[in-house]
Amino acid sequence: MWFQVSILCLSCLSLVTESHGEDQAALNLSNDHNGRCQYTFTVASPKEITCPGNNGKSEMEGVLSRLTLLEALVSRLIAGKEGDGGPRAEADGEGDLRLAFSQVTAERNQLQQEKERLSLQIQELQRSVAELSQEAETLRKKPCLQTLTAEGPQHDNNKRPASDPAYSLGNGAYQEMKAEVTEVPASHLIPEGSNNVTGCGDLLSVGDPVLHKKADGINGKYGVWLQDPEPKGPHFTNKTVWRIDTVGKDIRQLFAYEDMDQFTRGFPLKVLVLPEPVESTGATLYRGSLYYQRRRSRTLMRYDLASESLASRLDLPHAGFHGQYPYSWGGYTDIDLAADEQGLWAIYSTSKAKGAIVISQLDPESLEVKKSWETNIRKITVANAFMVCGRLYTVASYTAPNTTINYIFDTATGVGQAVSVPFKNKYRYNSMVDYNHAQKKLYAWDNFHMVTYDIRLGRLSRSSSSSS
Repeated sequence: MWFQVSILCLSCLSLVTESHGEDQAALNLSNDHNGRCQYTFTVASPKEITCPGNNGKSEMEGVLSRLTLLEALVSRLIAGKEGDGGPRAEADGEGDLRLAFSQVTAERNQLQQEKERLSLQIQELQRSVAELSQEAETLRKKPCLQTLTAEGPQHDNNKRPASDPAYSLGNGAYQEMKAEVTEVPASHLIPEGSNNVTGCGDLLSVGDPVLHKKADGINGKYGVWLQDPEPKGPHFTNKTVWRIDTVGKDIRQLFAYEDMDQFTRGFPLKVLVLPEPVESTGATLYRGSLYYQRRRSRTLMRYDLASESLASRLDLPHAGFHGQYPYSWGGYTDIDLAADEQGLWAIYSTSKAKGAIVISQLDPESLEVKKSWETNIRKITVANAFMVCGRLYTVASYTAPNTTINYIFDTATGVGQAVSVPFKNKYRYNSMVDYNHAQKKLYAWDNFHMVTYDIRLGRLSRSSSSSS
């Protein structure tokens, strides 16, 4: 095919040459130097006046250049014809490219979203690992002063820790003597300047909060921390501090600390696992037992600390639970247990009371209701409540830094009235307030902070018109 094209191009050149030089062509006859007849055909150039050379080399080069250009043009035409060229083909190709680009972009966006989701999961796992590592490190550093068993403390005199005061004194009977020492509860002492042998009275004032410890992780947002006002047995004393972090769905861990110093330093003496999960922050300690509400039920539990076993359980009749009648801050605080000079109490509400606070005195052994009182203040309108000397006190707000104890109900007279005793929520989220009659203090959990308040008791005048 390339040969045919070349012949065609040469024919075209011949015709062009003939058309342009028809009048100027000449055929000459002459003899050469040997005497032979020689035919000479000449065509005058329309452009050149004189020939640049006598061998015709430049003319051949021009012809070859034209042939090269023609061959290149023919090659391009053939390539376009053999392919699916043209505007339509180009448009189809461009559409395919756009479709492929869209698919790649969508896949890239999907992978980016998956990467972000996995990054968030990694951050959550890293945060959990850090918290668990910190807790493990804290437990690893705690001093192993003694091992508690059902028979009592077991001691190794050859490996007594340096922090034990008996270590430097060389007194091997120190631990036994310490276990036998008993302290008289402050509630049994006669207050200075008073003839009241029970130490009871109306709440006149509450001091500023004193910080003892701040929780480390998110689980310490709110919880319960207490000391037993009337401990039983040799294992734990009224100096032992108890703590429950109540953030989560399955709250079972009860931390025991030897004293307030170990509690502040974060070194637990022991961790007990409760048989049933705890509901919210309404637990209390009394006479060697932990009293708490079982999760998602109106069941009350008494857990014996000495034997580490469940001693009794009983449903609180008609009590609302799991968000039916909570305090104003929420937290499923439907049933709040409390202890004071007169015994064990439950603060709750029922459908019959229509959300008003009901107070029931409980038998500390069987949890049976001994007597109940219905007040005229709605539970949802107050932030917290506690019992002192058989009297109910309510806190107005859990977030206001300067709020009040705004209501009192006396179970001895069945009379309630409004009061205004200043109370401070220093950290602005107070989720637990409980009274310790041995220490004459209020214990509170205020937004990760575990604090106490000193209180002053006396005589409070009452309005005769106020009643429940």
